[in-house]
Amino acid sequence: MLYSKTCLGGMVTAPHHLAAQAGAQILREGGNAVEAMVAAAATIAVVYPHMNGIGGDGFWLISEPGQDPVAIRACGPSAALATKGFYAEHGYGAIPTRGPHAALTVAGAVGGWSAALDYARRFGRALPLPVLLADAIRHAQAGVPVTRSQHELTRDKWAELKDQPGFASTYAADGIPAQGKVLKQSALAASLSRLAEAGLDDFYRGDLAQRLAAGLEATGSPLRRSDLEAFRAQVVKPLMVQLTSGRVYNLPPPTQGVSALMIIGLFDRLGVTRAEGFEHIHGLVEATKRAFILRNQHVTDPAHMSVDASHWLLDGALDQEARQIDMQRAAPWPHPAKPGDTIWMGAADAQGRVVSYIQSIFWEFGSGVVVPETGIVWQNRGASFTLDEGANQLQPGKLPFHTLNPSLARLNDGRTLAYGTMGGEGQPQTQAAVFTRHVLFGQNLQAAVSAPRWLLGRTWGDVSTNLKLEGRVPPAIIDALRRAGHEVQVVEDYTDLMGHAGAVCVHPDGVIEGATDPRADGVCAGL
Repeated sequence: MLYSKTCLGGMVTAPHHLAAQAGAQILREGGNAVEAMVAAAATIAVVYPHMNGIGGDGFWLISEPGQDPVAIRACGPSAALATKGFYAEHGYGAIPTRGPHAALTVAGAVGGWSAALDYARRFGRALPLPVLLADAIRHAQAGVPVTRSQHELTRDKWAELKDQPGFASTYAADGIPAQGKVLKQSALAASLSRLAEAGLDDFYRGDLAQRLAAGLEATGSPLRRSDLEAFRAQVVKPLMVQLTSGRVYNLPPPTQGVSALMIIGLFDRLGVTRAEGFEHIHGLVEATKRAFILRNQHVTDPAHMSVDASHWLLDGALDQEARQIDMQRAAPWPHPAKPGDTIWMGAADAQGRVVSYIQSIFWEFGSGVVVPETGIVWQNRGASFTLDEGANQLQPGKLPFHTLNPSLARLNDGRTLAYGTMGGEGQPQTQAAVFTRHVLFGQNLQAAVSAPRWLLGRTWGDVSTNLKLEGRVPPAIIDALRRAGHEVQVVEDYTDLMGHAGAVCVHPDGVIEGATDPRADGVCAGL
């Protein structure tokens, strides 16, 4: 039997153990959950560079006892020069997914760290930035062993990454690195040290910003210093869905947070009473289809949306959508899928504050472009724009669609639960699996994370749009899903394809509970 970890003094869960331990060290030094998350976020950018980095975006949910949860949107817009004409002039019929022309949006993650720390000042004494970034800088200077997933993704994507500016010299100086080979990132250590000394704003409006802008322009990116200077992360009101078990929060557009909330809101209406059976999987898959159809039609930069996504979470709207679900037959699929690559982490402190955080560079290693002399790999999030008509058509200064969506629940029994995962299209599906198993059906939190998972559609590194199930799903259930009309593909157990999930929960009595995914390299680091 699998059991979650528990403690009283605070906890950080992350898909790499060094990131979790960096966050826990901040808690030991008297820091709060937000400060712990900044330390973990900086460290995960160093030790898991294929999944995320400071050249990417981030989204926060922060829960403080007695206060409404707060969301921080730290995603950057497209460059002022990123127009349809720019790409036509360079001979593109679609935005490329790799290279300098894929590096077309501002990286917002560091601005999000700054906004979160500004919010956390209300908690009392603040730890200095050099303390928060110390572990990240140390690991970048001394080096870290390459993980299995970094080795495999470098190998699998080598043809499209090896010739991108700065990629091979940064991550594969001697060829594709073997698992366990020590990777040192001295240029990234210097960039992080500059942020520790000069402040996080230096990323956008200081010396580091100057180097980033000059380096990006030199490689051919449309980003300029004026794009960096104009960026500010935004504190926004999170979306919320009311369930029979409590309230669940997620980020508003341009993220797919509304999809994660819709799925569990619809499932709450289906009358399923048992986990892991046909009705559980089928019901969540069919709810996913209803949520994704609306998402694909409408979700983009909220300044360009003609509908209010929060209306989809009202009781009447969910009731109407739930009535469209046939609990015996699968609705037709596929619809266009949304890929993505990222990490999720959770933190809680002894004062009951809880953070749900997600950080991403979109695809593995993002654009593949490492900005000269900075060690910073830049995201390719702008590749989610289209040059054709549609909700996500490219415009200068527009926010791209984001698969990123951290979740946080305040349950009727007094628990506060932060949970999330990486995995593009799979993020809201895995969140729904973990939430329903643990909250609705009473599974232990670690068991809910470790249990067999499924994925409708594609995720990072994959192009098919069928229903994929890990091989541990019982054959009788697989057969029942096929008879209902699902196009089923059985994949290997504990595959990265199903994402790297995690959760942290604060109980009313102060006990902190955490879970981490055996599919990743992480731990729950508690005090």
